[in-house]
Amino acid sequence: MRTKQYCNSLASYSRRKTRVVNIGGVPMGGDYPIRVQSMTTVDTMDTMGSVEQVIRMVDAGCEYVRITAPSIKEAQNLEEIKKELRKRGYTVPLIADIHFTPNAAELAARIVEKVRVNPGNYADKKKFEQIEYTDESYNAELDRIREKFTPLVKICKEYGTAMRIGTNHGSLSDRIMSRYGDTPLGMVESALEFLRICNDLDYHDIVLSMKASNTQVMVQAYRLLVNKLEEEGLQPYPLHLGVTEAGEGEDGRIKSAVGIGVLLEDGLGDTVRVSLTEEPELEAPVAKTMVDRYNNRVGHAAIEPVNENPVDPFSYSRRHTHEVANVGGQNVPRVIADISRLETDDYKDLKGIGHFYLPEPDKWRMNDLGADYVYSGNSPVQFMLPNGLKEILDYSAWQESTDKLNKVPLLTVDEYLAGGSKHGEINFLKLQLADLNEKLLPALKEDRTAVIILETQNEHGMAEQRRAFFKLINAEADIPVIIKRSYPDLTDDQLQIYAATDMGGLLIDGLGDGVMLGTEHAGEGRSKEQMLNLIGNYNNTGFGILQAARTRMTKTEYISCPSCGRTLFDLQETTAMIRKRTDHLKGVKIGIMGCIVNGPGEMADADYGYVGSGKGKITLYKGQDVVKRGVPSERAVDELIGIIREGGDWIEKEEA
Repeated sequence: MRTKQYCNSLASYSRRKTRVVNIGGVPMGGDYPIRVQSMTTVDTMDTMGSVEQVIRMVDAGCEYVRITAPSIKEAQNLEEIKKELRKRGYTVPLIADIHFTPNAAELAARIVEKVRVNPGNYADKKKFEQIEYTDESYNAELDRIREKFTPLVKICKEYGTAMRIGTNHGSLSDRIMSRYGDTPLGMVESALEFLRICNDLDYHDIVLSMKASNTQVMVQAYRLLVNKLEEEGLQPYPLHLGVTEAGEGEDGRIKSAVGIGVLLEDGLGDTVRVSLTEEPELEAPVAKTMVDRYNNRVGHAAIEPVNENPVDPFSYSRRHTHEVANVGGQNVPRVIADISRLETDDYKDLKGIGHFYLPEPDKWRMNDLGADYVYSGNSPVQFMLPNGLKEILDYSAWQESTDKLNKVPLLTVDEYLAGGSKHGEINFLKLQLADLNEKLLPALKEDRTAVIILETQNEHGMAEQRRAFFKLINAEADIPVIIKRSYPDLTDDQLQIYAATDMGGLLIDGLGDGVMLGTEHAGEGRSKEQMLNLIGNYNNTGFGILQAARTRMTKTEYISCPSCGRTLFDLQETTAMIRKRTDHLKGVKIGIMGCIVNGPGEMADADYGYVGSGKGKITLYKGQDVVKRGVPSERAVDELIGIIREGGDWIEKEEA
């Protein structure tokens, strides 16, 4: 039976110690800082355009820059780009991104500091065919791959060029798919096949990655990779972290942080690339916001060690809890909006948390991001809330309330143990890990009305809250738990990244029955409008985290690549256009890929796909199946909507 070990500690922050790989004088791994990188979007044949973009990226914080080289001509032009950069005083290491073309990789390896190859399409041609392989035919394929791959390894050794073996979830070869399926294990084995060849040839300047647009799959694959390296006695190679096709704006930042952040929390990762459908110079600051959190993480308040992980870190399974009202059990995770910092008169404006009052029909309306509960602290709402929205009050205020049915209490541990009157159906209890002692746990196990609101003050808060979940699991206490985090004043990017890391890291492992972003540490002196905006931002972030962790789908998901020199249309403009027409299709996943390299493979998780297949030409997919080829781009969005209609997933957008 495979051990569950994948990091140094589940309780104490400790970065995984890896082999050092020197990339053009900027070493990665070991005790070196976690590096930040990105990828150009300009056509590689546009030398000056590429150079200017690289300079903008470096000035924004990129320590490595990747450039696509889909054929020999682009690989050759990397030399011109490099010469011009050096002439201007920029020594940033360059990485050639290779798919399908070993001859381009072999040329690029003589020019740039690192090459990236994708095992799924470097020596394989993915035909999306399920072929049965015998052991003999499978091994024959491995021999063929060795023959194709060995020349590149020898060139890299000769020129001192580093290599990233980068597996992508959506582009696993037919051979891997036939044996392992579309799984994290298949991703790991795909990379290990190439890594074993490198080891046989005594080449070790290697970085590994396991990228996916599905955050659960991505996290499981990286963990499993580290586990397998240890199991096979292979060297601890550095890890490149990234969520493939994360998207744009708030969604892209949250999704990236959910996938990347949980790995960084456990000390995994030596370089980070955030893939946003935005200009590449906007990616580095987001990545830097992620990695800078760990500069001073060592020395946090001690957390009780974890002797054995009670959950499987390599597969998703939601923690079993009993149902309390509409929390826990089979219910989707809930969102609690903290409105306790508002003045009582401001409560009527709940549109920021998805509830709209319409005066003329005298009715409430809720959108897809409508909070499930509001926490009002000691100031009860003085009007009837919309149907289905429950109010949580501090226990003392609840005791004084005339409506003890529709309003529910939030108790401290002392109030809970004092044994006073409680709500007949649901009682929220705020506590931290240290409160889960021999006195409280037995009482909670017997109480079918309790819901924990789990807080933390620890700088290593995700690990402390995870430890609390483990304690509940080991005690066989199936009480529902809301994950609560509170932050001081942050920028929007910081809030989205910190909260997505801290909460998403738990949800990824099936831990948590809801989320709550508290406002108690937000700065004083905000106007009514500023506080309403803050609460609305917190609410949207909560729903975004649940969606990114794949635990509650409340809006359309766009799996859009960040663009590169291979892209065959204006990706940002097209994504915005598709979003405008389809953003009301709750739970539908649409892949928007700039070229055949990133689609359909990288949108393996999408329900529908829009993929560039030539200048001005689009191929449209339903799942992995091509529905229409060569559609003129001016008609492609309409045709895509037609396919969604035929698939039964289209609904008309309601007028605001």
